[in-house]
Amino acid sequence: MTKRLRSPDTMPTLVNERLRTWGPCVRTQRVQQNITARDLCARLDISHPTLQRMERGEASVNVGLFLAAFHVLGMLGMAAPELEVALWQMNSPAMRSRPGLKEGDDDYF
Repeated sequence: MTKRLRSPDTMPTLVNERLRTWGPCVRTQRVQQNITARDLCARLDISHPTLQRMERGEASVNVGLFLAAFHVLGMLGMAAPELEVALWQMNSPAMRSRPGLKEGDDDYF
């Protein structure tokens, strides 16, 4: 299986903008906290070229790596706040009140 790199052209503009913010944020926080690139790479189990792509905010970097970097840097809650329960729980009042939605009826395709 060949790894497919995602082109920035295939991502929504808002996503690319967020990544271009996240990348420099990772670098700035790493430098301000006196964490070397080598140390952050070791903590995230990634290569130096991957860290360089991350710090440039490239779309080819898995978003999970960005979140892991934010966690290591102690800023996950600020960079990616926890979602409200109603957005992810199927038994939330918002989901229960949807007309015509039956138990297990979440396959829309």
